[in-house]
Amino acid sequence: MSLPQNERTSRRDFMKTSTTVAVGAGLLSSVALSPRAYAKGNDTIRVGLVGAGGRGCGAVGDCLTANPATKLVAIGDVFEDRLHAGLDGVTSAFSSHPGRIAVDEAHRFSGFDAYQKVINSDVDLVILATPPGFRPFHFEAAVNAGKNIFMEKPVAVDGPGVRRVLAANEIAKAKNLKVGVGLQRHHQPMYLESIERIHNGEIGDVVAMRVYWNGTTPWDPRKTREQCKGEMEYQLRNWYYYVWLCGDHIVEQHIHNLDVGNWIKKGHPVKCWGMGGRQVRTDKKYGEIFDHHAVEYEYADGTRMFSQCRQMPSNWNSVSEHAIGTKGTFDITDGSGSKIKSGSHEWRYDRHGRHEFPYRIEHADMGAAIRDDHPYNEVEYGAHSTLTAIMGRMATYGGKPVDWDDALNSQIVLAPERFAFDAEPRVMPFPDGSYPVAIPGVTKTV
Repeated sequence: MSLPQNERTSRRDFMKTSTTVAVGAGLLSSVALSPRAYAKGNDTIRVGLVGAGGRGCGAVGDCLTANPATKLVAIGDVFEDRLHAGLDGVTSAFSSHPGRIAVDEAHRFSGFDAYQKVINSDVDLVILATPPGFRPFHFEAAVNAGKNIFMEKPVAVDGPGVRRVLAANEIAKAKNLKVGVGLQRHHQPMYLESIERIHNGEIGDVVAMRVYWNGTTPWDPRKTREQCKGEMEYQLRNWYYYVWLCGDHIVEQHIHNLDVGNWIKKGHPVKCWGMGGRQVRTDKKYGEIFDHHAVEYEYADGTRMFSQCRQMPSNWNSVSEHAIGTKGTFDITDGSGSKIKSGSHEWRYDRHGRHEFPYRIEHADMGAAIRDDHPYNEVEYGAHSTLTAIMGRMATYGGKPVDWDDALNSQIVLAPERFAFDAEPRVMPFPDGSYPVAIPGVTKTV
């Protein structure tokens, strides 16, 4: 077995590439933790997975690879077929280490209550990797049960969800729970060294930033209406294209770049303006989300962050972050490198011939925190970056400026009143199968 050739391999690709990311001796040694008792007098961290899609199974693969003293003991998904496909995938990926996947029949759960059954399965660490619309109450349930948690980004899709996450996190901190959030750049050496240099003043005071995730559609809708038993199943199967589940791609994807801006500024913006729309991806199968957003954010000190995210084919693409300071500039591009220019001096990050696997490093760091029982909680910056993205969407959908406090305190709830296959989402299709799409200047977002 060999290491992936490119650190940009996404968790969504896990099921496609499971044969190349399966655990082997060399892969384990790259970021392995020394097995050692961490709690309860047990050497092994028992892991439960909620959400058995590509992202969840990828996260489990990263977790078990980074931490040899772990095993997967429970798995749950709202769909039984996804449950079995996900379990088959991780079992195949760890075929040379069969003891790492120890999920018996009694610990395979499907349905809307699968998350609670996983949490109740005597696990030490819960990985939350469902569509983000479910994240707030899944996180709350895991905290109430006293579990260590790794949750994917974003942590919510609306203001009420962010508030719920922040409230539950106060309980998590009081219980000394370890909580990781899937904003892996915070664990990537290239970003860590680059941003440390910015914080140490190498480009002076930061006065402006540019952040981009301009690319193509990550995946097309997977199921047709005829293949689903109702509207709830149809939206869940194609979750990326519904705001209550995904948050729109500015929230689900562009959060990574917005998070870097907040990290550089050591805080969050206080206001934003934006524009966006649905110009290319207009087929009704693409639900209700936009295909492009452009947002200007303002921080408390007046610094501006100019943000773009776009999902259209055959266009200029960039996944990158840039900062302009009073003494120089900073540029970093996902997968390419980082540089800082200050006067005649130029610094470039030197990878020293090493591959960086931040998706695994974040799990190694969290495993170390569980093993050694040191403080570890990433919720606050994860929630703030989530809300940064949400307020950007609110600005582009509504066509009006949005303040941080208004976004955080919004009473607009996107989730349905009831989670069941016979329940109706809040946004339903027209008779022709198309959906109402936000109209800037008309749609109410605050």
